[in-house]
Amino acid sequence: MRNNQTSNSFDKQQADSYDSRWKTLAPFNESLHLQLALVLSELPEHARILCVGAGTGAELLALAKRYPKWRFLAVDPSQSMLEVCQRKVEESGFSDRCAFHAGFVSEIPDTECQFDAATSILVSHFLVESGERLLYFREIRKRLRLGGLLATGDLSEAPRGQQVALMPVWLRMIQHAGATFEQVQGMLDAYERSVSMLPEEAMESLLVEAGFERPTLFAQSLLIRSWFARAS
Repeated sequence: MRNNQTSNSFDKQQADSYDSRWKTLAPFNESLHLQLALVLSELPEHARILCVGAGTGAELLALAKRYPKWRFLAVDPSQSMLEVCQRKVEESGFSDRCAFHAGFVSEIPDTECQFDAATSILVSHFLVESGERLLYFREIRKRLRLGGLLATGDLSEAPRGQQVALMPVWLRMIQHAGATFEQVQGMLDAYERSVSMLPEEAMESLLVEAGFERPTLFAQSLLIRSWFARAS
């Protein structure tokens, strides 16, 4: 789920070009998807997965290919992004295992509140108000069964004061993906206004307050840090 400002920025043209724009960074995604699949591998054979902020469906497709009996609900406030996701799901032959909701996780009815796991990849850092971010994870928790797994990954503050040293490497990665100098500067400005990078301790405390057991950090790629946690 992205906030309203962010979701509105993904019009049809941007949604259609989203995957190709970041294609050169595929190794980052593939590494995270493999680790995500291993984290979730203990789930039942017929597990139900809630993909929040599903975007164009990257993690959904990776999991659906690996686990042929899992079922998925993809949620995203951007209708255009979700349409790309649905098209890719149909092309991959997974339509019978996937449902779609254009909107927010809080709109999923109570009858759908027994998911075995939920994913939230590169979503919650757009919720810059701490209360809004806490509410977001609480809404996900409400839709998981007791002991269900949350896997979340976001832009985060680098550990032990390393943010200043790591940020230039992150920006070189963005340039590697084809961004111009002006686009990089625009991204830095957007980070100041629309992104909240929490330190590790703050993120873990937030998830516990939202109703999860103490989370486990399972992956870090430059400024992206990923955790899994059980619904308590």
